[in-house]
Amino acid sequence: MELKLALKVHDKDNVATIFANGITDGMEVEIRDKKGGAETVTVKGDVPYGHKIAVCSIKKGEQITKYGEEIGIASKDIAKGEYVHVHNLDSMRGRGDLEG
Repeated sequence: MELKLALKVHDKDNVATIFANGITDGMEVEIRDKKGGAETVTVKGDVPYGHKIAVCSIKKGEQITKYGEEIGIASKDIAKGEYVHVHNLDSMRGRGDLEG
C-alpha cells in the first residue's frame, strides 16, 4: 500500500498540505510535522495535490493557520481530516470589501 502524506509545517498550524495525488473521501493520509511526529487521519472529501486538510476540528469563526500565518476564518465548522478550501474558508487577504 502506497503511503499518502500531508505536511504540517508550523506548530501553530491547524491545517496540513496534501502531497499525494488521487486523495478521495475516506482515504487515510499520514500527517507529519517538522519534529518527526506522525498521525494517520481519514480524509473527508476529495482533496487535490497541494491543498489542505484540517489537522483538528475547527469551529465556525475560528482562525485557519498555515505556515504559522492566519490565512482565513472558518465559514462553518470543519471536522478533523476535512478538505479546507473556499467552500469552508473565508480569506482575509486581498479583500477589498473589508477595507474601511
